[in-house]
Amino acid sequence: MRLAGPLRVVAIILTAGLTWILVSLLLGTQSGFSRLQQLLSSPENPPTAEPRPRRYKCGLPRPCPELHLAFRLVSGAANVIGPKICLEDKMLMSSVKNNVGRGLNIALVNGVNGELIDAKFFDMWAGDVNELLKFIRTLHEGTLVFVASYDDPATKMNEETRRIFSELGSSVAKELGFRDSWVFVGAKGVQDKSPFEQHTKNSKSSNKYEGWPEALEMEGCIPQRTADVQ
Repeated sequence: MRLAGPLRVVAIILTAGLTWILVSLLLGTQSGFSRLQQLLSSPENPPTAEPRPRRYKCGLPRPCPELHLAFRLVSGAANVIGPKICLEDKMLMSSVKNNVGRGLNIALVNGVNGELIDAKFFDMWAGDVNELLKFIRTLHEGTLVFVASYDDPATKMNEETRRIFSELGSSVAKELGFRDSWVFVGAKGVQDKSPFEQHTKNSKSSNKYEGWPEALEMEGCIPQRTADVQ
């Protein structure tokens, strides 16, 4: 009974010694053990977090070249989540800005300086297509046209509407249908078809949402136009 106390002390000393030896071996040196103690006891030296990937204008993974405009377009998801149009890190249209709606969401932008000219949405299910025609008939040469669909972009479209979008560089405007998903960037006076366009048909066999195809997202860099185009 009298030896219980001393034996307990010896056991504690041996345990502490073995722990010190083990940690020293794992870390290489006694100084490594000291460093471990500092890290564990000092809140001023937390583990370094992994750096987050840098994002550029409108969330692009890399910067655009000089004299280019960064953009991101997101079409609406079914009839629930509204579309987004971002240009040069400025949100031109979104649900947060409360300026989007069912149909075609269109932002007109000065192709020289990237400034917003106007932004409106046009109901292509129950609206008046003539309001859309007034908006896109008299564009100035070089005007950039950003389009993002939401719910139904095509029911009210007529032949003239489809022709104008085709002249702006669209490859799919003539076949755009009920509840298709569509994002597009065109311009007044383009000579070729726009490289900035995505389209998904409304199809029961492939729709992501019940009655609607998946939302589309497109990003890129648009060359700025020279001032003499305006």
